[in-house]
Amino acid sequence: MADKKNDIRRSVIGNLIWRFSERTAAQGMQFIVSIVLARMLLPEDYGTISLITVFINILSIFVQSGFGNALIQKKHADQIDFSSVFYFNIFIGVLLYIILFASAPLIAAFYQNAQLVPLMRVLGINLIIGGVNGVQQAYVSRQMQFKKFFFSTLIGTVLSGALGIFMAYRGAGVWALVIQNLTNQFLNTAVLWITVKWRPQAVFSLKRIRQMFSFGSKLLASSLIDCIYNNLYPLFIGKVYSSSSLAYFNRGNHIPSFLVSNVNSSIQSVLLPALSGQQDEKERLKAMVRRGITTSTFFLAPAMIGLAAIARPLTIILLTEKWLPSVPFMQCYCLVYLFWPIHTTNLQAINAVGRSDIYLKLEIVKKLFGFLVLLISIPMGLYAMMGGICLVSLLSTLFNAAPNKKILNYGYSEQFRDIFPSLLLSAAMGLIIWPISLLDINIYLMLVLQIVLGVIIYLGGAAFFKLEMVLYLRNLLAAAKMHRGF
Repeated sequence: MADKKNDIRRSVIGNLIWRFSERTAAQGMQFIVSIVLARMLLPEDYGTISLITVFINILSIFVQSGFGNALIQKKHADQIDFSSVFYFNIFIGVLLYIILFASAPLIAAFYQNAQLVPLMRVLGINLIIGGVNGVQQAYVSRQMQFKKFFFSTLIGTVLSGALGIFMAYRGAGVWALVIQNLTNQFLNTAVLWITVKWRPQAVFSLKRIRQMFSFGSKLLASSLIDCIYNNLYPLFIGKVYSSSSLAYFNRGNHIPSFLVSNVNSSIQSVLLPALSGQQDEKERLKAMVRRGITTSTFFLAPAMIGLAAIARPLTIILLTEKWLPSVPFMQCYCLVYLFWPIHTTNLQAINAVGRSDIYLKLEIVKKLFGFLVLLISIPMGLYAMMGGICLVSLLSTLFNAAPNKKILNYGYSEQFRDIFPSLLLSAAMGLIIWPISLLDINIYLMLVLQIVLGVIIYLGGAAFFKLEMVLYLRNLLAAAKMHRGF
């Protein structure tokens, strides 16, 4: 029995390492490719592809229909289940592609951009490929074979990125982005098809589809609401303003979201199961939620405020001066993500105690409030819309923290007190390094000075003022060394 538990533990740890490696490698490669392509292509090209991606992302929710998670969640999923979902997803993918193909001229006419028609019809092939890929991913996840994700993602990202860069170099313009995106999806699917042993059989059960849809439909509804809301801004910006404006808006979110996904998400990914295991011990649960918020903020606050301070020289070096209009949006998104730990950790705690009803109510309230702010801000311009996003994000921290005042006796005021030292020190660091960007010196020297000085000020200040997180991290490192026998 002990050997079996050790085998399971080793399997889980090994798969976690592969999954983390896959995400890190994929995001890192995609980030590099996107930087290279952004230097070679025009903002208008990115704005056009962003608009197309909105429609395809929404339709992709229907292709998956929550069946992937249903296959993973079903206790005794068999070949009939997997084969039925495989054929059903492909059918839905083909059906939606036909609808998209026929609707492309109408969408192009609405946005007064005839170029959207061929681009949308080609990139829309991803809907069909996604039908195949969804079942493959569900099978790999269910069998805990995450090593296969690493190779499929890495091969797809590298080869498609190289092809996209080559096409951009040859002057293909926006088509470089289309082919890069389509090739990435195709290669990911092809590599999984080669490496995963599962193959569909000539069986189909509508009864099984109906059974799984009762579970998957709830996920479909939640994903659809979230996807539509998240894509409202690109839809309105693409219609009311120009494609280049949409490109600047989206590009401003690129680097902040990349940092957040690699800092906050890494911490939060292990938080839900840990919290769930302590759901009956409220004091222990509160302590874990507090640690999650303070730890995430300790790393994320200086990253976001520091990024806002160096946004201008960083943009010039990475993307060239043609992307300077994206700097204000990047700085605003840094403010949006600054309080992200409060969002995610409080929601994780609510789910951990089984109050998904509260979670759903919070999402509905926040989405309705966000939509109202969007309608008010549209006529006032892009910066007003960005300000609206900041306002919604800040007020959403109040919404997300409110239930835990009752559930855990850990309300917003106490949470803010816990993260205030990290926020204050980060703000002081940002105020000191930002004026360096106004100096008339070499742009590379400017960026190096800002980063080095920022790190020294923040870490030195944390040690000098003896922030609680410094002591916690020291104890954590000491415990890790003792465990390894150092």
